[in-house]
Amino acid sequence: MKSNVNSSEGIFKQFKIRDLFKSLKAHFFVSVFLTGLACLITMHVLFIDSYENSAVSGKCSEVQTQLRILANHIITHNYLQDTSEEVINAEIDVIANSFDGRILVVNDDLQVVKDTYAISNGKTIISEEVVRCLKKGTRGGTSYKYDKKDDYIQVVVPIVVSEMIQEGDVSTAGDGKEVVRGVILASVSPKTIHATMKVLNKRAGIVEGILIIAILCLGALMAHNLYKPFDTITAAINEVKAGYTEDYIEAPDFTEPRHIVEAFNALLRRMKVLDDSRQEFVSNVSHELKTPITSMKVLADSILSMGDGVPNEIYKDFMEDIGKEVDRESKIITDLLALVKMDKKDPNLEVSNVDIEALIGEVLKRIKPIALQRNIELIFVSKRPVTAEVDELKISNVITNLVENAVKYTNDNGEVKVILDADHQFFIVKVIDNGVGIPEDCLEHIFERFYRVDKARSREIGGTGLGLAIAKSVVLLHRGTIDVESKVGVGTKFTVKIPLIMAAER
Repeated sequence: MKSNVNSSEGIFKQFKIRDLFKSLKAHFFVSVFLTGLACLITMHVLFIDSYENSAVSGKCSEVQTQLRILANHIITHNYLQDTSEEVINAEIDVIANSFDGRILVVNDDLQVVKDTYAISNGKTIISEEVVRCLKKGTRGGTSYKYDKKDDYIQVVVPIVVSEMIQEGDVSTAGDGKEVVRGVILASVSPKTIHATMKVLNKRAGIVEGILIIAILCLGALMAHNLYKPFDTITAAINEVKAGYTEDYIEAPDFTEPRHIVEAFNALLRRMKVLDDSRQEFVSNVSHELKTPITSMKVLADSILSMGDGVPNEIYKDFMEDIGKEVDRESKIITDLLALVKMDKKDPNLEVSNVDIEALIGEVLKRIKPIALQRNIELIFVSKRPVTAEVDELKISNVITNLVENAVKYTNDNGEVKVILDADHQFFIVKVIDNGVGIPEDCLEHIFERFYRVDKARSREIGGTGLGLAIAKSVVLLHRGTIDVESKVGVGTKFTVKIPLIMAAER
C-alpha cells in the first residue's frame, strides 16, 4: 500500500513538473532571466576586456617612454661600444625591476650586448620584431605585443642616432636621415594588471550577484503582473463552467487578454442562443408530437362514446382522420430524423455529377398534378445547362420543398416560376411565386425549426414547420447560401446558390 502511495506521489510530481514547463508564466520568467543574465555576462566580458586592453596599452606606453629615454642615454654614453658604463647598467636594471620584466639591448649586428637576466649576453638574436625595428626605426619600428598564452608583454623600441650627432659619418652625410644603431627588447610582466583585474572581477561579481537577484525579482514580478489577467480569465471561465454564473467576463485593459475575453463572451452568447434554441426546439417537438396524439385520442374517445349501432361511414371517417394524424406524426418524425443526421459533424453526402436542369424538371413533373388542381401554372426557365457535384437526393428535396411551399401558399390561378442560372463558380436556383407573401418581421425566422408564419393555415395544408430548416441545412452542407425576399400580397422569391464543384473538406 505504501509503495502505491509513493508511486502516486511520484506521478503527481511528474505531472506538476510537466505543467511547470508548459506554463507561459514560467517561460516568460525564464526568458527575462536569461536575457538579463546574457546582458550581464556580455557587459562583464566587454568591460573586463576593455579594461585589460586599456591597461595593457597604458602599460606599454609607459614602458615605451622609459625605453626611449634609455635609448637616448645609451647613444649619449656610447653604451653599444662600451657596456661597462655603470650608470647605464644601473638604469637598465632599475627599469627592468620597475615593471618586473627583462630587458635585452641588441646592436645593429643582432648581437645581445646586455641582458638583465645575464642569459643571452653576446648571443645573436634573430627576431621578426627586432629585424623590423632595425629596418623601420622610428617610422614604425616601435611596437608591442601582448601574449596571453605565455602571459607577457613584449615592447620593442629602436636605438636611433640622428645625422647631427654623426656628421663625420660618410655613410649618412647629407641625407638628413636617422640611423638605427640597435634595439631595446623588453618583456614586461602583466601581474599588476592581473591583480587589478582580479579586484575588478570580485567587485563586478558582487554587483552582478545583486543585479541577478534584482532580475529574478523583476522577472517574477513582471510575469505575475502580465499573466494576472489570464489567471482572472481562467477563474471566471471556471465559474461559468461549474455553472455558478452565466454572466459575461469583464475585459481587462491588455489587448491580448481582451481579445480572449471577447472571443469567450461571443462563445458564451452563442452557447446561450443554442441553449435557448434547444429548449425551444424540445418544447416545439413536444407540442408538435403531442398535437396529433391528442387528436387521435379525441377521435378514439369519440368512437368509443358512440356505443353500438354507429354507421360504418362514421367509423370510416373517424379512421381516415386518425390515419391522417398518424401520417402527420410520421412525417414530423421523419423530418426530425433528417435534421438530426444533417446536424452531425460528418454528414453522409453522396456526391456525384448531377444534371441540375434535368433534376428540376423531374421535381416540377411530380408537383405539376398538385398545381393543376388549383390551376397554378409552373414555369421553368433554364438560362444554360448546368452540371454540378452535389448530393442528388438532398438537392432534389430542397427544390421540392421550395416549389411545394410556393404552390401551397399561392392563390388559385396563380403562377410559380423556377429559374436556373450559373456562373463560373456557382449555380443559382430561384423559386418565385405571386402568392400571399411573408411579413417582413417573419423573414429572419422562417428557417427556424417549427416556425410558421400562419400556424392555422400551415397545419391545414399539412406543414410540419421543418421543411425550410431542412432545406437550409442541406444548402449549408454543400457550402452554399439560401436567401429569401418577400412582400405581403405580392409574392416570395427564394434564391439558392451552391458551388458547382464540391469542396474537398466539408
